[in-house]
Amino acid sequence: MSHHIVEVKGLRHVYPDGTTALNEVSFRITHGESVAIIGANGAGKSTLLLHLNGYLWPSAGEIRIGDFALSKGTLPEVRRTVGMVFQDPDDQLFMPTVFDDVAFGPMNLGLSGAELESCVAAALERVGAGHLAKKAPYHLSGGEKRRVAIATVLSMSPDILVLDEPTNGLDPYARRQLIGLLRDFRHTKIFTSHDLDMVLELCERTIVLEGGKVRADGATLDIFRDEALLAECRLEKPLSMQGCPVCGRGTGSAYPR
Repeated sequence: MSHHIVEVKGLRHVYPDGTTALNEVSFRITHGESVAIIGANGAGKSTLLLHLNGYLWPSAGEIRIGDFALSKGTLPEVRRTVGMVFQDPDDQLFMPTVFDDVAFGPMNLGLSGAELESCVAAALERVGAGHLAKKAPYHLSGGEKRRVAIATVLSMSPDILVLDEPTNGLDPYARRQLIGLLRDFRHTKIFTSHDLDMVLELCERTIVLEGGKVRADGATLDIFRDEALLAECRLEKPLSMQGCPVCGRGTGSAYPR
């Protein structure tokens, strides 16, 4: 199962304007882990995710996906292994119909005919979007776009699912559907989110970024109980762990580990 492993060593990224977005970031994520990467705006979360399948290239350091060190030569294999869902679904949906968008990746892998149709149908059904196949992406709601964007990645059968702010802009019902979908994905999951209640529910491990560096890496519940760490990193406890603003009583965690 080595192809499920993500290893980052000494990752550094400097943008052309001289801004250092990541500085000596290192961690290792193994098969089946569900890991959240959290931090305040500008901490480097999205920049980090974009390195995991070669959308950005490091200024220094190394990234390994399974047996492959990320390079120009290994990029096709890495992108088959790591499925990336962008923060804005419109960055991922560009074809005339939902079916065409979900079919785009498998077609480039050589699928066609009945095999392609079966692959697309399975991916759409997995996210509860089979009824959207003939629709134009620009006619979809925000939640529908998010589900279809995830289907475009699932159709490639990735071993590692990477998502940038997956609940951003979703209503409560769509958010709950997405959480259920992510819980059902049994391989490795890595995502950034300001939705810390979702992090608490789905992730046993959390990495905290501050100023482009790893400030903490450990059990999610331990990190959320560290009030000093959260305050220094401009974060707050999940709502489910905060006290009642009316009676002043603490609620504890809704998701005990």
